[in-house]
Amino acid sequence: MKNLKVKNIVILGGGTAGWMTANLLQKKWLHLGINITLVESPDIGIVGVGEGSTPKLKHFFDSLGIKESEWMPECNATYKNGISFKNWSTVSGYEEYFHPFGCSLDFVTLKFLYDNATLRRKGVDVIAHPNRFSLMASLAEKKLAPIASKNFPFHFQYGYHFDSVLIGKFLQKKAAEVGGINHIQATVKSVELNSNGDITSLKLNNDQILSGDFFVDCSGFASILLEKTLKVPFISFSDNLFNDSAIAIPTEIEPNIPSQTISTALRNGWVWRIPLTNRIGNGYVYSSQYCTQDEAEKELRVHLGVLESDIEARHLKMKVGRAQESWRNNCVAVGLSQGFIEPLEATALQFVISTIEEFATAFENGGFTNQFQEVFNRRMNMNFEGIRDYIVLHYKTNSRNDSQYWIDNRENKNIPNNVKDMLGCWYNIQSLEDELKRLNIGSYYTKMSWNCLLSGMGLFPPKESLTSADAQIAQADLEFVDKFIGGCSMNFKPHKEMLIGANTST
Repeated sequence: MKNLKVKNIVILGGGTAGWMTANLLQKKWLHLGINITLVESPDIGIVGVGEGSTPKLKHFFDSLGIKESEWMPECNATYKNGISFKNWSTVSGYEEYFHPFGCSLDFVTLKFLYDNATLRRKGVDVIAHPNRFSLMASLAEKKLAPIASKNFPFHFQYGYHFDSVLIGKFLQKKAAEVGGINHIQATVKSVELNSNGDITSLKLNNDQILSGDFFVDCSGFASILLEKTLKVPFISFSDNLFNDSAIAIPTEIEPNIPSQTISTALRNGWVWRIPLTNRIGNGYVYSSQYCTQDEAEKELRVHLGVLESDIEARHLKMKVGRAQESWRNNCVAVGLSQGFIEPLEATALQFVISTIEEFATAFENGGFTNQFQEVFNRRMNMNFEGIRDYIVLHYKTNSRNDSQYWIDNRENKNIPNNVKDMLGCWYNIQSLEDELKRLNIGSYYTKMSWNCLLSGMGLFPPKESLTSADAQIAQADLEFVDKFIGGCSMNFKPHKEMLIGANTST
């Protein structure tokens, strides 16, 4: 590594994406003598509404050797078993379903869901609601934390809820403790390129010239380096996903803190409900094509019961889609500058972490050159489209008729081919597992996730057309399932109890 050409890496932008990038690159490359500088503007705010995560966030902190007992209290964080979807479906008995994270005991009960869902698709009257077969759904319903007792040695995946502004500040503090990150507070005035189109330096508003060999764009939706400077086109997903706006209003925390995110459908979008230790984060994600900002805020306030309250609402615009390339020349984009898919499945930080890790691997394996740039870009594009397809399915399968918004989503013809193929597979009573393999999309969402969504929305023949199950039909042993899940649940403590003492055992 003595002849390493990349000596100086510049990260433009702080926030969660910027400081996640700084911490990971610090751990991976600081020992190689690479200098890392992060420049962020004190005049530009942080979007900071992504207060939920997938299990990828636990992987991130574990890789840095940071314990939950250290970061969770500082970020008002809570545990997350998964997401409950309410009122997306109007099918009787299927008005709500839970999308869990996986656990090592799923093989015991979920096989019964798959069998019963197949029977129900064939028109047999059996129970096929996914919540009945999920241990994680049971933990969420009982407000239990996904941390098992020591005498129950099974693996459980879980996410978190957190204050995204505080998590950025925490990561900034951790980077400073380790040392080696040059932190500059200034605003970029201009960007200099060489004849090859590579970025050479940033001119700051304090007249400093910040030179670098490689640049990471964490400048948010502005995408100052990738889109504005290097002219990488932005590919919009607006044909597939209509939402472009959000309103956030916090409310007081509940006495017993839930261990799940709740996504409730309203007339022109949906509302997130995310429990922190000090408040509930609420936000209405909607399409400005179907209602005004004032109409959306009123609908959210009515939903929350704070119509007459003076709690301030925060309005946000969303740019849904991805960059044509995440890495061009000597610049890679991470976070909102790379792309964004609405927060329905809380994938924003998952994209951030995956992008940093995969870029670091590709860059290092290529000898800190662009050797694997094309492979990396292809993988990033597939990641975005794999997540997008699953999100689109939520809207395509809704059964609401109370607004043109939901009708248009259901009747939308501009849906990806993979979504069409998965729906065809479901309605033709074929194997979801085989179809996921054929389409090569099972790494984004597994058979469990697709089954939970399709079963949870009640996409079965009408109740009145079902035939009774006779003794010859092999169906789920519900008594066994109930006893198994009930017995397993006894090994978990109440969520609030696990948060007291800052999880000092983990």
